Amino acid sequence: MLLAFDVGNTNVVLGVFQNGKLTHNWRMNTDVNKSADEYGMLINQLFTYEGLHMKDVDDLIISTVVPSILYTFQHMARKYFNKKAIVIETGVKTGLMIKSDHPKQVGADRIVNAVAAYAKYGGPLIVIDTGTATTLCAISDKAEYLGGSIAPGLKISSAALVEKTAKLPKVELEEPGSVICRNTIQAMQAGLVYGHMGMIDYIVKRMKKELAEYCKTDKPIQVIATGGLASMIKSGVDCIDHVDKFLTLEGLEIIYRKNKKK
Repeated sequence: MLLAFDVGNTNVVLGVFQNGKLTHNWRMNTDVNKSADEYGMLINQLFTYEGLHMKDVDDLIISTVVPSILYTFQHMARKYFNKKAIVIETGVKTGLMIKSDHPKQVGADRIVNAVAAYAKYGGPLIVIDTGTATTLCAISDKAEYLGGSIAPGLKISSAALVEKTAKLPKVELEEPGSVICRNTIQAMQAGLVYGHMGMIDYIVKRMKKELAEYCKTDKPIQVIATGGLASMIKSGVDCIDHVDKFLTLEGLEIIYRKNKKK
């Protein structure tokens, strides 16, 4: 049994794989102030509720974009599972050729998503992750990670709008159904949600053109979206082909298999 962690800026998503299949998954808030013991006991409660046993975990794998929390999870893995967790970092075999100017600066989540998307859908393709930040990454037909774009996520944009203005209130991130809005709440929702959709639509259009020129192919470029807001974004754009909710966790399982012997 494999226990995989995707530790983001806002949420920790964890999943259990048995015989290569994702059987259980959970989501919790990322808290850099929590100790290894607190995370260990929380995971124990989740396992107990589902009838799972921590002693049955054979390996753990961790992807994180929060360096300050990595030691906590590594310590938790040693103390509560008696295992040394695999960490997505330099030296881990992914099957991708990283073409970025500074490969070490590429977020682990972006690499993991690219690995899963290429394995499941082939290339060339574009991967969109609607997390704390919205990232768009391009992968060639030869498994080359070429780079991409990073924008503030919807939640960050919403929080900044409230923080930097005197009278604008906090709003739910949902479609108001119109862009000519007759009240402040819906006007903010329209600007945030439809503005984000427009940004994604434009970047994907331009990225497809650049990717096609790089690959020198007429092969269709698929667009895969993941993250908590992916389904809502897809409802308002035509550029997304598939929403894959568990793309990151599946990427971790694929990378684990590539590195199991090591």
